[in-house]
Order: sequence, then C-alpha cells, then structure tokens
Amino acid sequence: MSRAWEKFFYICCFITQGSSYISATSYGLMHRLHHAHTDTEKDPHSPSYTDNMFALLWQTRNNYNSIFLGRIKVDDKYKKDLPEWAAFDKMAHNWIARLAWGAFYIGIYALLVTQWWMWLFLPITFAMGALQGIAVNWWAHKFGYRNYTVNNTSRNIMPVDLIFWGEAYHNNHHKNPGRANNAVKWFEIDAGYGLMILMHKMRIIKLKPVNI
Repeated sequence: MSRAWEKFFYICCFITQGSSYISATSYGLMHRLHHAHTDTEKDPHSPSYTDNMFALLWQTRNNYNSIFLGRIKVDDKYKKDLPEWAAFDKMAHNWIARLAWGAFYIGIYALLVTQWWMWLFLPITFAMGALQGIAVNWWAHKFGYRNYTVNNTSRNIMPVDLIFWGEAYHNNHHKNPGRANNAVKWFEIDAGYGLMILMHKMRIIKLKPVNI
C-alpha cells in the first residue's frame, strides 16, 4: 500500500471509529503480541487470565495504552511493515478529540431521537470499538466451533459471519494468521476478504499468496 493510501485509511478510521479511535500502529503491535503469546501470561488480552469480559476489556485497554505510550518495550521484529503516522495519532488519539466526538454524538441523538429509550444507545455509540473488541477477544475464545486443533482457546463464533466481516472465524485465523481469507468451510463467508480482493484489483493493496 502506498503512503498516500495509508494516510487515507488513517483518516477513514478516525471518521468511522470516532471516540473509539485507536492507533493502527499500536493495535498492530498488540495483535502480533497476541498471536505470539496467545493464552499465556504475556498475551495482552487473554480470557484465560481474566475473570470476565469486562476485566478483559480493562486488561486490553491498559496494555494497549502501555504500547501506545511506549511503556512496554516491544521487540523490533513485531514492528516490521506496520503503518505509522505519529502526527495524526497525536491529533486523533487524545481526550480532546474523544470529547469532541462525544459532543457530536449527543448532538446527532438530540436531533434524531423520538423516544426516551433511544438515548440508552448513546453509551454503546461511545464505546463501540471496545464492544467489538469484547466480541472477538472474549467470545471467540469462549464460544463457538473449531475447524482446527490449535494450542489455544480460539473458536469460530458463528458459521455464517454477516456481522464481523470475517473476524468471527477466529480459530481459522489463529491457525493461518497470515492468510487474508479467514473463511475455510464452504458455508463460511469472509466479507472482509471480498473487500480486499476489490482493493487488490484496484491496486490499492497487494495480496500475497499464502501456503496453508
């Protein structure tokens, strides 16, 4: 991916994630550490070392912030080919930006809600990124089926993934982490991979073949 496209997607992430914005660099590091140390004490987000999904959320938050702020020393081998735009992260990844997004959400709700109970969705809007993290990092290590026997607790949450764009196939992903298509069985659908094929044909990204 070119540097220009990389910056374009940074901006897209900021717009779509809003108050839940996270640094692609720091998330990439945390994700690689998760794969390197899955379900061990060094795993930055493991249900095996937390009592419930909210404890996992807090653990993930603390480890992510430590990586972002440089409190955790990460081996250089995990940093290879990660996207990086430090100046943008500094602007987007702070409480001023998060509060601004919060004010924007409240304004949208004030304009659109017609019943009092609709306001109950506001906290979900604020924390959407964190809730998605729970869905994958907790549920996908607790519930579902397995296509592969691996040395961790990863599972596929649902046979037909129309919600998480392929991330529901967590067991498949842990078996072949370098494979763009997380779907394996005939009934599994990885919409994210379909989007990647389109981006590949548009020469935005370059998909590399992976032997499995």
